[in-house]
Formats: sequence, C-alpha cells, structure tokens
Amino acid sequence: MREIVMACGRRGLRVQLDDAWQVDVIRKPAMPVLADPAGALEAALDAPVDAPPLAQLAAAARSVCIVICDITRPVPNGLILPALVRRLLAAGVKPDAITVLIATGLHRPNEGAELAAVVGDETVLRTVRVANHFARRDEEHITLGTTTRGTPVRLDRRLVDADLRIVVGLVEPHFMAGYSGGRKLLAPGVAHADTITAFHHARLLEDPSAANGVLDGNPLHDELLQIAGLAGTVYAVNTVLDEERRLAVVNFGALLPSHAAAVARMRRFAERQMDRTYGVVLASSAGHPLDLTYYQTVKGMVGALGALRPGGKLFIVSDCAEGLGSAEFRAAQRHLVREGPEKFLAHLLALPRAPVDAWQTEMLCKALRHGEVHLCSAGLPAADWPDTGVRRVTNLGQELAAAVAASGEPALAVIPEGPYVIPINRKGN
Repeated sequence: MREIVMACGRRGLRVQLDDAWQVDVIRKPAMPVLADPAGALEAALDAPVDAPPLAQLAAAARSVCIVICDITRPVPNGLILPALVRRLLAAGVKPDAITVLIATGLHRPNEGAELAAVVGDETVLRTVRVANHFARRDEEHITLGTTTRGTPVRLDRRLVDADLRIVVGLVEPHFMAGYSGGRKLLAPGVAHADTITAFHHARLLEDPSAANGVLDGNPLHDELLQIAGLAGTVYAVNTVLDEERRLAVVNFGALLPSHAAAVARMRRFAERQMDRTYGVVLASSAGHPLDLTYYQTVKGMVGALGALRPGGKLFIVSDCAEGLGSAEFRAAQRHLVREGPEKFLAHLLALPRAPVDAWQTEMLCKALRHGEVHLCSAGLPAADWPDTGVRRVTNLGQELAAAVAASGEPALAVIPEGPYVIPINRKGN
C-alpha cells in the first residue's frame, strides 16, 4: 500500500492507497522559501512596490490602521506586526494611535487565546489597540459611494479615518475572487454587511469567471477593485507560503500593484496544468485553520473540480472541529437539503441581495452539480451531518476502493493541500 498524508486538522490524515492504482498527486512544486524571513520583510518595507518606504509614510501619519486576516488564514502576523509597529513608533506615531483591526467580514470575532494566536505577538497586544471588525454595527462604518453594479460601499471607520492604512494578507487561490489577499482585506474583510451581501449576489457568483485563479473578467474581482478605488490610498504587506506554511514571498507597497506581484509569483506554483480528468478525486480542505468548519470546507470541494470528471466522485477530508458554521449558513444548508440545488439557486437569483453565508451553499451547489461529493470528517458533530447535503464517509479506505472500482479504471487524483492548489484541465474546464 502507498501512504499519502492529507492536510487535515493540525496533524494531517494518513491515507493508504492501493499499489495497483495509478495515483496522480497534484501539488505545488517545491517552492523556494526565504532563508531570512525577518530580513526579507525589512527589505520589503524599505523598498516597496510603487510606494515610498514605510518610514517616509509613517513620518507623515498621526494615526495608523493595520488590517489583518482572521483565524481562517495562517498569515505570519507574529513576524510582520512587530516589525510594522516598531517602525511606526520609531517614526513618532503614538501607540494609542495605532489600531490593529481584524478583518472578520461576517465571520465571528477572534477573542481570548484565539485573538493572541491571530496577532502572534504579546508585545503588539500590549502596545497598540487590537479590535475585531463587526460588519453589522452601522455606526462603525462610513459610506464611500457605490460601484457600477450598485454595491453600496461602506467600510469600517477605523480604517477610513486613519492617515495611514495598511492591510496584511495571504495570497492564495480563492474559489470566487480568483486569488485572496490584498483588496479582499477591505471587502469583505472590514466592509459593512450591506456591502458584503450585495457583491456576493448569485448573479455574480454564477458567472463562469468568478472562479479559482481567474482575475481577468471576474465580476467579483472587479467589484473588489472598485471598492478599493473608493477606499483611497491603502498599502499592503503580501505573503505567500509554501506547502509547509513557510514564508516564500513577502512584499510591501501600493495595494493593487503589490498584490498583483505576489499573485504572479503564486500562480507559477499553485496552478497545475493537466491533460485529463479523473473519475475519482481525493482532496483536502487545506488543514488547520481553514478546515475548522464545514463552511470553509466547501472551498476544498470547489477547488478540486478542475480535476474531477463530470459525474465523478469527489472525496474531501476535513476536520470541521467547530462544526457546520454560522446559524445563517445552517439555514441555507437546510434550504438546500430540502429543495435541492436548482430550486435553491433560483431562490437566490430572485433576491435583491445574498442572504448572509448563503453564498457558500451556492458554491457547494457547483460541486453537487458536477459530481458526487463524499465527506470524511472525524470532527463534525453527529447533529450536523444531515445539513451537509453530501455523502458521509465512514470508512475512507473501503469507500475509495469501491469508487475506483466503479469508475472503470484503476486511477485517481490526490490533492493533499486542497484549495491551495488549482488543477487546470488543458482540454476544458
């Protein structure tokens, strides 16, 4: 038997595969990592992309807002935030004029030990203000305008009011927006619920270009660019991680060009060209922290579709230690299970804006329309299984073997890192 380790939870999941099978592993090639991450960060802050050095920017600022990702992204904030805060203080910015704002979007806040883990440095926690964004608090947002598609742009006033605005993100494939990071820290990151639900409407997400790795012609990406334009001058620290979560790229600069530079680097490794699809695909949801919930697990399902033959069987391994997700997502899932994908989608298209978190169920529908989805999860509570809308795996080895046998060929594709890799079929999808 051949053993392969899938990214699942904190420790991974070891899966045994039959030696008689043709097992094609789809993963990023070895990515050169930074020998001196701290030194590379300092160099990036001194030589930004299309922007003055951080020291010059900080000298002209009396207030600073630094936006960071929430618990769902493994950004190395423990490396980045101390360097940013140290330079800001050295430039004369007062500690109480620096706010680290967690871009929760419509996710739950990060508090207690989780907040400390997200920030990654106790000195930063003690020195500056650290706060969560709350998308439903009207008084904490400022209206900046409207996109050409009619999305009202309302962003957290702590960002808008700051003299110097910096976002810190992870550049990775994203199943709706093409690539994560950069402009996504603004929206949905620190946007009002009205903004978030408007640009997650089904008419945008059902566009074929609202997909993994696609930026040109992607309507969601275009909305995010317009929102960034209305936000004004924002700078970004962009990071790229290898499969072992080691820092491979870090840059700093103007929001859009610095993000584009990081995306160009990531594309070379994340996008994997193939000449075929498979009747059986085994994939993950990228492990901790991305697979904490079933909500986030959907990204792994959609991300693997490029390798799956229409009508094939997709097996997803995910921890789901925090269960299904939000109450709104649960409601959407129950609607899907009750009505089926087509009626659920018709319901979304008829609404003026997307119900909160229903967009994730909509993306699940893309996987369900493509093939059979099978979930292997040791952490998902028993009460949540009926609301998943997919098939439950009780014995992964046996069920994989049965699926391979039924496919008519002893072959399958394996994507250990899940949605951090984009399988692209040269012949079609």
